[in-house]
Amino acid sequence: MPRARDRRAPQPRPGRLAAANGDAIGASVEAAAELRHRAVEVAAGARPAAAVKLLRRALRMLPVDSKDLGAITVRTRILLSMAYVQAETGPITDGLVHLGTARSLVNGMPDSPHKLALLGVANQQHALILLRAGHVHEAIELFDEAIPLHERTLGGPAGDPENLARAYMNRGLAYISASKPGPAEADARRCMALSAEHGLSLLAAKAEGNLGEIAQLGGVIPDALRYFEGAERAFRELAPGLVPRTKIDQARSLLAAGLADEAARHLDEALPELREHRIGQDLAEAEVARAAAALLQGDLTAAKQLAASARSHFLKRGSGPWADVAALTRLRAEVEAALTGETSNATPARAAALAEKLFVAGLTDEAAMATMLAVRLALRRRGVEAAEELLEQVPALSKIAPIDHRMLLRLCRAEVALARGQSRRVLAQAKAGLTELGAVRDRMGGLDLVCGTAVHGFELARLAVNLVLDSARSDADGRRLLDWQERTRAQVYRYEPQPAIDDPELAAAVTELRTVTRTVQQYRLERRPTAHLERRISALQREVSRLGWHTSHWGKPRPVCTSDEVIDRLGDRTMISFAGPGEDFAAVVVSGGRTRLFRLGRQAEVLEIARQLHADLDALAPDDLIAPLVNAVSQSALSRIEALDRRLFGDGGIPMSLLEDRELVVVPFGGLYSVPWESLPTLRGRAVSVAPSATAWVSAAEASTTQGRVVLVCGPDLPEAVSELDQLAAVYPDAIVLDGERATSAAVLSAMDGAKLVHIAAHGTHEPANALFSRLELADGGLLAHEVARLHRPPEHIVLAACELALSHIRPGDEPLGFAGAMLASGSRTVVAAVNRVGHRSAALTMTDYHRRLANTSSAIDLAETMTDYHRRLASGTRPARALAEATAADPLRRPFILLGAG
Repeated sequence: MPRARDRRAPQPRPGRLAAANGDAIGASVEAAAELRHRAVEVAAGARPAAAVKLLRRALRMLPVDSKDLGAITVRTRILLSMAYVQAETGPITDGLVHLGTARSLVNGMPDSPHKLALLGVANQQHALILLRAGHVHEAIELFDEAIPLHERTLGGPAGDPENLARAYMNRGLAYISASKPGPAEADARRCMALSAEHGLSLLAAKAEGNLGEIAQLGGVIPDALRYFEGAERAFRELAPGLVPRTKIDQARSLLAAGLADEAARHLDEALPELREHRIGQDLAEAEVARAAAALLQGDLTAAKQLAASARSHFLKRGSGPWADVAALTRLRAEVEAALTGETSNATPARAAALAEKLFVAGLTDEAAMATMLAVRLALRRRGVEAAEELLEQVPALSKIAPIDHRMLLRLCRAEVALARGQSRRVLAQAKAGLTELGAVRDRMGGLDLVCGTAVHGFELARLAVNLVLDSARSDADGRRLLDWQERTRAQVYRYEPQPAIDDPELAAAVTELRTVTRTVQQYRLERRPTAHLERRISALQREVSRLGWHTSHWGKPRPVCTSDEVIDRLGDRTMISFAGPGEDFAAVVVSGGRTRLFRLGRQAEVLEIARQLHADLDALAPDDLIAPLVNAVSQSALSRIEALDRRLFGDGGIPMSLLEDRELVVVPFGGLYSVPWESLPTLRGRAVSVAPSATAWVSAAEASTTQGRVVLVCGPDLPEAVSELDQLAAVYPDAIVLDGERATSAAVLSAMDGAKLVHIAAHGTHEPANALFSRLELADGGLLAHEVARLHRPPEHIVLAACELALSHIRPGDEPLGFAGAMLASGSRTVVAAVNRVGHRSAALTMTDYHRRLANTSSAIDLAETMTDYHRRLASGTRPARALAEATAADPLRRPFILLGAG
């Protein structure tokens, strides 16, 4: 896809005017020059339509037939400025007309350094107009002619370092569009050096944006976002009109990381301003990017509409290559509709014709994408032979082709192989593709960036797991299915967290977010309007996310555990790993050194029961629920629990003989993450640990233990918390206790860092749209999952006595992440939390019971007990999973806690 960006047109400075013939002419020339200078500043602020009006006024000030060199020079400069802004607001042919007139005027001037400088600007303007229209190679040739002219005049009276710096910057953009990051970076660095030498702050900021695009081209998304963030900060101060352009760049990086929702929010902020200022090229580019976001979000109708609108805008401008890119985006949506059985006009012939146009335009990677879409259509409409013929025609992808292009090529090869019955080749393509995707993931930053990349390999992974599941006939096939599950699920939990970078700006944004969120809660209680505050919360969440993308880093990935390693590490435990890549639902059970595969029926039916159970348990949560409602909802919940239990462990399900009295490790998927497993009759009273993958469980089980402190925290407004905290303080007499005004976010985070055991009793809120903003309510506001995931030494064992904080937002690729998940991913060994709302009384009773069992005591402890005595007693107490099973068994419907990690 062309990556041309507007960094504003090069504009000659007014300079000194040659002597005019007569005072009247001289005055008009001076006034026109001043007006042109104002127009240049307006254009640099991304307001080309307003600049056009100023430049037209300036032209009207000049005598048409004047032979005065000063008047001709100013007219030429006005026309050169007009050429760019006119091309921005209308067809590029309008801009080229002005450019041609200006060239004629320059050619008629006597030879001089000033003439060379104007020729350089004319070439530079022409190059920029072509670049914005997608004619990259022609643009580079013209930049190559312009830059030596500027270099020759630099240092003399006609020299202009700003024009030279701008030429390097824009040629760098052309190199980015041509997928040449080396020359692009050299030009960006040269522009930054000139900007620093001559105090050109705005150009330096634009060059920093170029470095972001170069980093994106290389797949280093955190660096790209960091550069864009720096450019955006400068633009907000120097040229606010350029902020929407930067949001487009940021959105493209987020799409590369699979974060469609975040990209859509950036673009939805940019689009209104782009429409207001009639920035045609940027508006159309934003629509293409927004269509790509809608495609990832599954909104095919919006994707098609946005892509069609963008194509229309590009065609009006005369940007043919860009119009073809918009057509490709629309085609992708139509092909997706065809593959899912919806009505679609997409045909292999149409896709192949578009591929030819893109190839002729020099857009090789885009041509490859169009050809691959033709392959997928042909496979379903014309047969495998036609698909194979088209597959052979796919142009070779460039070394820096986007990851979605590379994954689609692997998917096409795998689908053709599947149609040929070549199972080994299918799995070979899937394995190679997931390895490529892993290399991209390894360069990501924060948790959500690592999570998001899975979307690009989702179809390929699903194809492989489906193939293995469909062909499974023996226990050995169950082992193979487990191996493929581990390659394709919950990859974020494989990464070793590294210390986060301290960032005062991020800390300030989090503090303000905490304060504003608390204010919203107070306003709601007082029934005061909160719309303005909620808008500020959304803005702050975006700010925190953006800053976190390049200040939170995750180290090298741990290897995926093989089935043999899982069997060895389980010992006498049993693991159930559920799988549902297609319509059917299955489980791989690892027990006693063997693996067995069980098919459990239709996935949709099981997930619907789980959804209904979740709703029932939420309704049952309040402590003060009247008895008739308790009875009615309890009966409904029991019915759901029994139905789910029968599906999983009844006739035709997983036999009880495999479970015996073993501790159980459950690896769910999708909607099963919301199940309180110990509420199921078959599992009641049984020690159950839940993990996002077998690899994540092994990592947690092997995590180092500590002899650190115990921390007890009580948030505000909990009617039963005082009693709970008193009870726990008796169990852990040397614990650090933070309650009342002492339970601030800063104090809690500091105490958590390096602790052995942390218990937090507080109100909790799960944010399904962005789970990293799930929070625990403390004295000064919400403690965010985003913050706890940045701890240098996360607590070994954390208990969240709050609602819903074991819930996860499930990204495509079965990448679950929530408050509890963030703790597990950041290095905690054991996390206890609720998957439902839970009443204060139920939470307090459950947690008191849990900790007494955990610490092997049923009464108050001698306050003289030393920490050594405590750790010895804790080590000899009940294991966490067993302690939780016994604590929840007393009232399984109202104690929906699970243990995440190793218990």
